Amino acid sequence: MPRMSGFVRWTSCAWLVLLAVLLTQQQDAHSADNAVRKDRSLTGKFLVARPEMPDPRFRDTVIFVARHDEDGAFGLIINRPLGEIDYATILGNLGLDAAGLEGKIPLFFGGPVDPQRGFVLHSNDYPHPPLIPVNDRYSITMSTDLILAIANGFGPKQSLLAIGYAGWRAGQLEKELERKDWVLAPSDEKILFDTKFEDKWKRAYDSRFIDI
Repeated sequence: MPRMSGFVRWTSCAWLVLLAVLLTQQQDAHSADNAVRKDRSLTGKFLVARPEMPDPRFRDTVIFVARHDEDGAFGLIINRPLGEIDYATILGNLGLDAAGLEGKIPLFFGGPVDPQRGFVLHSNDYPHPPLIPVNDRYSITMSTDLILAIANGFGPKQSLLAIGYAGWRAGQLEKELERKDWVLAPSDEKILFDTKFEDKWKRAYDSRFIDI
């Protein structure tokens, strides 16, 4: 389990911070040739590492792509569980009173970037506006209210808590796809939120698009 001191920094401007990071990273690579047309966006799809993935950080990973546009891409690894963490520990680290709160939530390694920042990927049945809308099925929210709602049984039907994320500057992901580091697959709720971690990669890889 990772060290939980300063476990997450849930802020209302978290997406602005992420966007600033991506924009900074892509300044030297931003060109018309790297622009991503909306009809070619990978937002909402699975990015699945090929068996020959050269980067050890991403071998056997399945990444849910939450944002992909001309500025780059942002996603969360969904098949690297770190264990379970008490709701009380999370809320205590956020400076909230967690007295009497019981239960645990699975914690995932979302990616190597900013590994102390927390993200909740969830179904769109949560009644409050998300911080990062993905599509008509999923969103990403970073708020203490959401954690409290999940802990008390009033949160979204499906959710996944991750620390860290995977990020690409403009054109970087396209180059990795051309290099055949990844395959694409349709997102599947049974893969996205289930707890059969040991075969998530195989199931996602087997469902890959034939023509990418």
